[in-house]
Amino acid sequence: MSRVGLIWAQTPAGVIGVDNAIPWRVPEDMAHFRTVTADHPVLMGRRTWDSLPAKFRPLPGRRNIVITRQADWSAPGAERAESISGAIALAAADTVWIMGGGEIYREAMDYATDLMVTDIDADIAGDVYAPAIDGDWTVEDAPWQVSRSGLRYRIRRFARDSAPAVAR
Repeated sequence: MSRVGLIWAQTPAGVIGVDNAIPWRVPEDMAHFRTVTADHPVLMGRRTWDSLPAKFRPLPGRRNIVITRQADWSAPGAERAESISGAIALAAADTVWIMGGGEIYREAMDYATDLMVTDIDADIAGDVYAPAIDGDWTVEDAPWQVSRSGLRYRIRRFARDSAPAVAR
């Protein structure tokens, strides 16, 4: 069974994005993302892929799998999957990381064994929200820190032994 991790940053209101972009800058969180996902497949929706700056597509050091229902979609350095379960199967890895967006996160919660959530201590308006974290999770909280950008943040890790009702 694969470990399926979801990784995102959110405000106290659960905002994760606005206008297909991250509405804050916390370089330490970006470095954390690179460290956590290095050498693992990353799964993302097509809009998340499109939101990445061209110079970072595909994300280096990772297998990039894009989930889209568009049968004719392709991009250099990316593999296409039609569903989350299809993307997980295609990755065929011990650990995969799902990196957005909102719709993909909500659908992927049924597969998740790990959540890596950065709390951003700011009131920022947005149009995309994190999924609810329901169920039986073990939580590890790191202390609050101040980013060099001036924002307060902390990284929380949620884990459970297996996903709730998804056969693999």
